[in-house]
Amino acid sequence: MSAGRAEALLQLDGVHTHVGAYHILHGVDLAVPRGEVTMLLGRNGAGKTSTLRTVMGLWRASRGTVHFAGEAIQALPTPEIARRSIAYVPESMGIFADLSVRENLLLAARGARSLAELDTTRLERLFELFPALKTFWVHPAGKLSGGQKQMLAIARAMVEPRELLLVDEPSKGLAPAIVANLIAALRDLKASRTTVLLVEQNFAVARALGDTVAVMDDGRIVHRGRMDALAADEALQQRLLGLSLAAHQ
Repeated sequence: MSAGRAEALLQLDGVHTHVGAYHILHGVDLAVPRGEVTMLLGRNGAGKTSTLRTVMGLWRASRGTVHFAGEAIQALPTPEIARRSIAYVPESMGIFADLSVRENLLLAARGARSLAELDTTRLERLFELFPALKTFWVHPAGKLSGGQKQMLAIARAMVEPRELLLVDEPSKGLAPAIVANLIAALRDLKASRTTVLLVEQNFAVARALGDTVAVMDDGRIVHRGRMDALAADEALQQRLLGLSLAAHQ
């Protein structure tokens, strides 16, 4: 069962996306309830990343509408979409390799012109979640390990309040201990009522964080519902995803 628009912070209706000659999204209908974590699941190539890129205007919707907080944003350029309190953490992380950890975070905090203007309470919480950021505060981000770069990418999205956070496969390739820190960070966002749309292949992460879930296949949404209901139904997991959450404890 999908949320209605009155409940949704982000709503996609009949969204089609073409990239060159390729028809990538085929009429995506997706509601992301305000203040909840919505998991976007599906096999590789199902259209999950394409959906996030379309929301951000990186790929233009060729048909259909994308509403954020009641405003149609599908025709806006990406910087204008980002200014509407939407943060995007791509799978490629989107950090500045030649800049220090400190400079990366300062650039992400558009409301601060200097370190003194950063929210120190928020910054200290990021250091608790991701201690490596404090350790490598003045080091170039490009010198960090893969897991540390992913933590920096998440921290950049959290360094100031956002209404909506789009995250693409944050746990991919990370060690279990770092994944645990990632879950803690995203739970912090959840507790603060930040709305999150999260693409994730790690089903333990999906079950730990998700309130609602949408499953994609071949550029379409083929299932919508509560995450706990999907987690409890192994037959449905097998049909939709080809494997069960029980195999990913």
